[in-house]
Amino acid sequence: MYAAIFPGQGSQAPGMGLSLYETSADAKAVLDRCEAAFGGGLLDVCFHGSADDLKDTAIAQPALFAVSVASFTVAAARGYAADMVAGHSVGEYAALCVAGVFDIETGLGLVKARGRAMATAAAANPGGMAAVLGLDASVIAKCCLESGLAVVPANDNCPGQVVISGVADALDAITQPLKDLGAKKVIRLAVSGGFHSPLMQSAAAEMAGLLQGITFSAPVIQVVANVTADWISDPDAIKAALVEQVAGPVRWTETLQRLDQAGVDAYTEFGSGTVLAGLVKRTLSGASVMSVGDQATLDALIGGTR
Repeated sequence: MYAAIFPGQGSQAPGMGLSLYETSADAKAVLDRCEAAFGGGLLDVCFHGSADDLKDTAIAQPALFAVSVASFTVAAARGYAADMVAGHSVGEYAALCVAGVFDIETGLGLVKARGRAMATAAAANPGGMAAVLGLDASVIAKCCLESGLAVVPANDNCPGQVVISGVADALDAITQPLKDLGAKKVIRLAVSGGFHSPLMQSAAAEMAGLLQGITFSAPVIQVVANVTADWISDPDAIKAALVEQVAGPVRWTETLQRLDQAGVDAYTEFGSGTVLAGLVKRTLSGASVMSVGDQATLDALIGGTR
């Protein structure tokens, strides 16, 4: 069985989507729709902007959505079909879009609003994130809880790689306790805020208000929500999960395990970068995985090397 997976913030890269735009009418159509929904200027940053330009949360999230949906659309037009979908953090919006929950314009608008809301929350409530390597997720969660510090597990990416999030002083203070428990490294990440933590509550509240006025459909492809690591199909439940994930953890290890338990043995990452492919390899031994984000990798996918 095949699963399509979609990356989150951090996977963006200069030139993302350009080769598909230049070689595929299907990709161009999707990207042009995203450009119009964004209000102009998005594709110029994707195609010609620097890495620093793309670090802006308000740009990175719509850019990732646009390129992810375009990549999947081109593959689907050439015969690819996913049995199940999932997305890492903002990548879940691309997963829901290709599953028919909302259209491209609605998805781009939601992601644009989410990026701006999270950027605003980060400015109002400064924080950061750090990757903790070589320590079990449950040990990290217990350490964060018992420390009394303003820091929480944010992304359980794969066995041995958990990202924590919170205020800067708390991240500094918890580093040595984590190392004392056996963490090999605690690495501060170059991000603009303490995402997937209580520092993002104002952004979650803004998304809750926005989502109330939007109609969702039930997905036509099975979806795993990353904040619950479980199947989700009810439109109201999907909205609730999208609100919860803004300040809640990304349970990616469990999401992949859920897909594996359902019989998925071939994973395709659609969009920019290869981050999720690496996480699949470190989580599920024996799974087939590849990343598709340009014409060459698309040709390899359709050629049968899924």
